[in-house]
Amino acid sequence: MTDRFGIWIRWASTALAVSLLMACAATSTPNYSDILVNTNRPDAERTLDAVRKPHEVMAFYGVKKGDKVADIFAARGYYTAILSQLVGVEGVVYAANQAARPELHERAKQTSMANVRIIDGPFDKIALPQDGSLDFVFIHLDYHELPPDARIPMNRRIFASLKNGGAYGVVDHSAKEGAGDTVAKTLHRMDKNLVTKEATSVGFRLAKEGSMLSRPDDTRDFSVTKIRDRSDRFVLKFEKP
Repeated sequence: MTDRFGIWIRWASTALAVSLLMACAATSTPNYSDILVNTNRPDAERTLDAVRKPHEVMAFYGVKKGDKVADIFAARGYYTAILSQLVGVEGVVYAANQAARPELHERAKQTSMANVRIIDGPFDKIALPQDGSLDFVFIHLDYHELPPDARIPMNRRIFASLKNGGAYGVVDHSAKEGAGDTVAKTLHRMDKNLVTKEATSVGFRLAKEGSMLSRPDDTRDFSVTKIRDRSDRFVLKFEKP
């Protein structure tokens, strides 16, 4: 009887531990579809969701409550607002622009975005914490905008900002393979192989690639600023070992 009672106690303890772990996972993992129905976001941004698929992109990167994250080239704050929603009051969002964007500064005054910290300045000296405390850094559709002499220093500082196992996400318009950054200023596209080469050169490893923004019909020979929302977009996830 004693042995049977001891077995039951051990089974109950294990079951309780599993239940608690499942409960913690359920509460820490966001419902990413909530991004699409958040009416605090401007209509002009919500209309972009069908093409940008932020719920799928953020699920791919695994952003969750309490994370410390950064939005590089934040502009008016499309992804800053989304990240702010996902990480919640326990998290932090660093929103970076090369020059101050008054509309983002004003937007960050909203109570719902109290977890946003704006860091303006040159990206080769980007003012992210260099203590390995961040979980995720994201640059969306703007890696191609950076000059070559700024990209590597920026990547080094991003690497230093992330904790071990932290993720660096890069989404951009696909250039033809082998194009490098030769069409960055004309077609506003980037060769994903060059991004991978530059990111891995500072210590990152390519963990996986998402396909949710793929467009096989994209000929990759037109400017994405002239023909909008028709481009193939690569989605890369790098990790700090």
